[in-house]
Amino acid sequence: MSQDLASLAKERGIRYFMISFTDLFGGQRAKLVPAAAISDMQKEGAGFAGFATWLDMTPAHPDMFAMPDASAVVQLPWRKEVAWVAADCVMDEKPVTQAPRLVLKNLVGEAAKQGLRVKTGVEAEFFLIEPDGAAISDPKDNASKPCYDQQALMRRYDVISEICDYMLELGWQPYQNDHEDANGQFEMNWNFADALVTADRHSFFKFMVRSVAEKHGLRATFMPKPFPNLTGSGCHVHVSVWDEAGKSNKFLDEADEMGLSKQGYNFLGGIMKHAEGLAAITNPTVNSYKRINAPRTLSGATWSPNTVTWTGNNRTHMVRVPGKGRFELRLADGSANPYLLQAAIIAVGLEGIASKADPGKRLDIDMYELGHTVKDAPRLPLNLLDALRAFDKDESLKGALGKDFAQAYINLKNQEWNSYASHFTQWERDNTLDI
Repeated sequence: MSQDLASLAKERGIRYFMISFTDLFGGQRAKLVPAAAISDMQKEGAGFAGFATWLDMTPAHPDMFAMPDASAVVQLPWRKEVAWVAADCVMDEKPVTQAPRLVLKNLVGEAAKQGLRVKTGVEAEFFLIEPDGAAISDPKDNASKPCYDQQALMRRYDVISEICDYMLELGWQPYQNDHEDANGQFEMNWNFADALVTADRHSFFKFMVRSVAEKHGLRATFMPKPFPNLTGSGCHVHVSVWDEAGKSNKFLDEADEMGLSKQGYNFLGGIMKHAEGLAAITNPTVNSYKRINAPRTLSGATWSPNTVTWTGNNRTHMVRVPGKGRFELRLADGSANPYLLQAAIIAVGLEGIASKADPGKRLDIDMYELGHTVKDAPRLPLNLLDALRAFDKDESLKGALGKDFAQAYINLKNQEWNSYASHFTQWERDNTLDI
């Protein structure tokens, strides 16, 4: 039975609820509802105009209502009188099938029909920068190899420890925080969970990181490549599939050299098979392709893939198997929509299981140094338009995510690409003014 939010408000001293949904571009949209009105909102939903967000709607569409999911309430640790609650969108009493959280819930349901429970963990990297976005926030953070820099990490102790304390309080079981490979870049890790729970937490994490950074006079960005000479921000996803009870890891085979079961290999095969179309979801912005197709960065490596390959415990490939019974997809970046990221992985993985997809040959080489010697490895898309075209051609991926969603996503993302393509740049002036 659904939790009564009005009773929760009285129990915890909550004055306001943020009824929140995530649009197609990952934008977090919310209505701030006083606790006195939350009972009505729990029954009827908070009203929105879908066209005013990044959903493929017009001003003529009827009201869209965000129905709060009482199982996904998070009381803000830094402002306890407010609670954030993830919501599912409905219109004319029907689910809005292009809404990302509902896309994910549908895929979780498809997995459940097969007795499968997908569990994931994300590694969300971000930069702490100046409020105007022009530079990183710590001028002393200038080492050529800044990864794990102890001194730079401790200069941002107040921000990082506050966020980690909140995750501890929320029961997410965070287990490590570090300075990442770019100057001004950080990563915070918490425990894996069911895919929907991970997506809700990932969505809230981005909101929390931005809020705490602002509190300290800084700005947090999950932009994939905010600085051309520095390593970009990835969002690596660790994936395993369990039985319906969540007790037995279906990916685990102790007898296998890599510790993966046949079902695990097939799931991985689905990722490899659909990688080019998948990139439109995992790498959804123009800037995304400045990360996965980047030249060598200041630190000496991009730490991002540009070909469709997999390996063992080797970070130079798109997928690595760092331990038995799971694998890490290193393709996604910080701009990925938390819900669509999980949904797309489940979609291609289930298709891989259904078609008994072969992931292909494992490559145990340094792809950064020797990738040019691998002649048959497919390249990842060079830009967002190529990714969108690959996605549009991938009928099984579009079908798994839902035709309404796929068409809406393609429509809006093509608009975004056209806006970018029509923008005049300084590069054009520098290189063609004298032609």
